Amino acid sequence: MKTTEATGDSAQLRIIRAAANLFHKQGIHQTSPDQIIEASGTGKGQFYHYFKNKEGLVHAVMQFYLDAIESGKCPVNFNVNSWDELREWFNRHVEMQKMFEMTRACPIGTIGNDVTGRDELVRQDVALIFDVMRRKLGSFLRKEKAAGRLSKEADEEALATFCIATVQGAMLLGKVARTSRPAQRVASEAWAHVQSYRTGS
Repeated sequence: MKTTEATGDSAQLRIIRAAANLFHKQGIHQTSPDQIIEASGTGKGQFYHYFKNKEGLVHAVMQFYLDAIESGKCPVNFNVNSWDELREWFNRHVEMQKMFEMTRACPIGTIGNDVTGRDELVRQDVALIFDVMRRKLGSFLRKEKAAGRLSKEADEEALATFCIATVQGAMLLGKVARTSRPAQRVASEAWAHVQSYRTGS
């Protein structure tokens, strides 16, 4: 019984990971269940045992990303606790993109860009993840403001939103240009902007 459950769990996770990779590479609407089944090395019976339809799988992938962000297991650390970690947060986005030879943007942003009026559940999932990202960055900025290390004039929520919007745009530019230069330049300028609100030592 234990062996069967372990195998089942492994198949489900393989499907989710394969789908996440394909969605990141080519978008949700260009990815078919057959492609995911082939990439995951599973069968149609396993696929439809865990996921009633493709929308259910997209939801599971988004939950997979959300869990990684919440737990700190995401390749980009959103649990920022210092200015050095915030700078690394900017840089890490560009470094992650280099791993794919600048052919991909943010996996969350890629799915978000694919959303149409018929994808309400997916839209809500993407919105939730961006909200979690903002809250994590905003939490660090609020703490810095309370400690007197961030200007009283700074709007920490707006700054957190600015950070996320900036890296999303930077990664898109990098993907289109197929070079890290524009992404690095944007990340550097964004970091300088946020730093301009920093006070104290």
